[in-house]
Amino acid sequence: MSSNSLVVASNPAVDTKFEKYPEDVKAKMDQLRELIITVANETHGVEDLEETLKWGEPAYLTKHGSTLRIDWKTKNPNQYALYFQCTSQLVPTFRFVFGDTLSFEGNRAIILPLDNDPPVDILKQCIATALTYHKVKKLPTLGL
Repeated sequence: MSSNSLVVASNPAVDTKFEKYPEDVKAKMDQLRELIITVANETHGVEDLEETLKWGEPAYLTKHGSTLRIDWKTKNPNQYALYFQCTSQLVPTFRFVFGDTLSFEGNRAIILPLDNDPPVDILKQCIATALTYHKVKKLPTLGL
């Protein structure tokens, strides 16, 4: 149950981007997109979510958060990813807390294999932390 009344502002270019994914990829990307919106709606203090494109990738922005991007790339066709600001402490902290469960790319991404179901409960925690990053960045392990 949510006490939030989330306002989502979506750029129409995002829908166009999603329509261009191959069908199996689109299903996974749609699932991830819905998860981000659901988490934003369930996260205290997140009232507005902007869905737009940054660097050609679907991106999600909140007032107190760090930009979260998602994408699938033809050069790595068996995976898709959540991208975070590489200068933040998000990915290093996720690696510390969830390193046995998640795969990472440097300090910038959580990598998800296309052929497995993602660990939804863990991703929800990571997404919520990114969406509230500027409120939690001074907490030990970002409050995770």
